Amino acid sequence: MTENLMSLQSHILVEESKHQGASGDFTWIISAISLAAKSIANHVRRARLEGVLGDAGASNVQGEKQQTLDVLSNEILMRCLGTRASIAVLATEESEHPSILRRGVDGGKYCVLFDPLDGSSNLDTGVGVGTIFSILRNIPTEKDGERTVCQAGREQVAAGYVLYGSSTIFVLTTGNGVDLFELDPYIGSFLLVKKGVRIPELGKTYSINEAYSAQFSQGYRDYLSWAHENGYSSRYIGSMVADIHRTLLTGGVFLYPPTTKNPEGKLRYLYEASPMAFLMEQAGGLAYSGSTPTLDIQPQRLHQRVPVLLGSKHEVERVLSFLG
Repeated sequence: MTENLMSLQSHILVEESKHQGASGDFTWIISAISLAAKSIANHVRRARLEGVLGDAGASNVQGEKQQTLDVLSNEILMRCLGTRASIAVLATEESEHPSILRRGVDGGKYCVLFDPLDGSSNLDTGVGVGTIFSILRNIPTEKDGERTVCQAGREQVAAGYVLYGSSTIFVLTTGNGVDLFELDPYIGSFLLVKKGVRIPELGKTYSINEAYSAQFSQGYRDYLSWAHENGYSSRYIGSMVADIHRTLLTGGVFLYPPTTKNPEGKLRYLYEASPMAFLMEQAGGLAYSGSTPTLDIQPQRLHQRVPVLLGSKHEVERVLSFLG
């Protein structure tokens, strides 16, 4: 053995020790997310045995059908995070309005936003799904919860995702690179397995739902034609966390363009685009929404949608060259 074992909690404590005056509040939040992730991972593994697959019989605020595990995962995260005294606001993709837990004068320092179970429609077929989260500083002078969390991506304190697949993987950035942890189910702890993850600058792979190509603008169609002619491979799972995790590790580009049906884009800025863009830039990649760096967008609405283009630096630049 050449390296010491490092748990997620220990890693965060070490990072906090580098910041003078750190109170430990941030560690408690990451600990709550990791606790929720362990519980969700268990339910995902046992979904068919527990009878929690399929439609929950309701729709979320976006009008999308909720899966039973969407509702369960959302409840787990709300319960785990709701006990943390430093959290001011919780916002979830599944709710129309954010939940204000406490004001700044009562100790509310942070806001946590999350997509509890991205890709949940794939659960019936055993495809990897995930949880995406973003942590922002609370604005103590702002009384409106929605305006509080509608911050540009560059204001994020931390972001990450948990992939529930062949193993349970926790990917995290606190603005100082990207670190990857894997759940050891025998000891019940996320262990650091790769520090300072860097996305390859090149990767002849693109990830996009080409079934909608007729609805893409000409620039995206031209890029796809170029990719076909130059030996690029298509790899699309249809679960954002799984697609981006593969892109992060092996390189390439992930695209979710605007379409005639969704001209503003399909992915939510605060819950999906912004945290993934933060991770990608911290790993040396690029992330754009249209012609604007994703992290520079100032959202106006809680459930605002945007197009997404992210991945390896040179591959993203290649796509942008076709968009004009």
